[in-house]
Amino acid sequence: MKTFAYARAGTPEQAARDAAAPGARFIAGGTNLLDLMKLQVETPETLVDITRLPLNDIEDKNGGLSIGALVPNSDLAADPRVVARYPVLARAILAGASGQLRNKATTAGNLLQRTRCYYFYDTAAPCNKRDPGNGCAATGGHTRILAVLGTSPQCIATHPSDMAVAMLALDATVVTLKPDGDRRRIALADFHRLPGDTPHIETVLEAGELITHVDLPAPPPEARQLYRKVRDRASYAFALVSVAGVVAVEDGRIAHAALAFGGLAPKPWRDPAVEAALIGREPATAAFEAAADALLANAKGYGANDFKIPLARRTLIASLRDLTETPR
Repeated sequence: MKTFAYARAGTPEQAARDAAAPGARFIAGGTNLLDLMKLQVETPETLVDITRLPLNDIEDKNGGLSIGALVPNSDLAADPRVVARYPVLARAILAGASGQLRNKATTAGNLLQRTRCYYFYDTAAPCNKRDPGNGCAATGGHTRILAVLGTSPQCIATHPSDMAVAMLALDATVVTLKPDGDRRRIALADFHRLPGDTPHIETVLEAGELITHVDLPAPPPEARQLYRKVRDRASYAFALVSVAGVVAVEDGRIAHAALAFGGLAPKPWRDPAVEAALIGREPATAAFEAAADALLANAKGYGANDFKIPLARRTLIASLRDLTETPR
């Protein structure tokens, strides 16, 4: 690990100003950043400690919830309001990492965690995300865990978060504070960037911009929620494919559908065409197949991850059956 300076922020405004300096990074739980620093994948010049900031509350807001950036994942998953009103979120968080990591990992840090691509972690391998313009070893390497949607010739990495997939299906909004004091609200659907020609730029955040909260709107009434994660082992494994679904059926037809996917793309993935294929239709195999066709219309495998395409189809269809079947 390379030498770095340390600063403890006393206020959110101070944190944003301090982190705007070149080479500065926020640190809270550190469950991803510290690992990357040990490997010298990340080499910040300054760490701005935000753990003492008053950003660890969960509050009711306009029928929904406002979640502080520093709320630990374990606390968020166990909150009675989350369990009762947003079970897809509670299930997604509990499907990720281990209990020890969930106790330390924060809401904002979970959204900002970086890819687990083998070649990103290997400093001897070329990686455009780690070293822009250096090439992508993954495209000709072992691709089992990598993306089949939203990729570019520059990067085929996947985003690893479970929590972010559920929040995307719940129409979350990220609330931030800029170094100049301005605040903005960013729809989570717009928060993460696809790689394109700049895979090292992963979000729309500006230098020093601090996430302060994540807001969830009130859940759709009468909607069912589900999180299904397919992985290589039962715990402490990243998704090969995951589905977060919020679906309501009224008068025998699908009235609301929000579906987000993990393990398939460089960012949590949501495609309006998938939901459009379902709205207004009877919850039957034909509609489910149409949704899967829409999801995978532009999917591209890279050899060892070709299996993700049929796996995603089966996982989506099984999830939709569970979300729409008549209770016994």
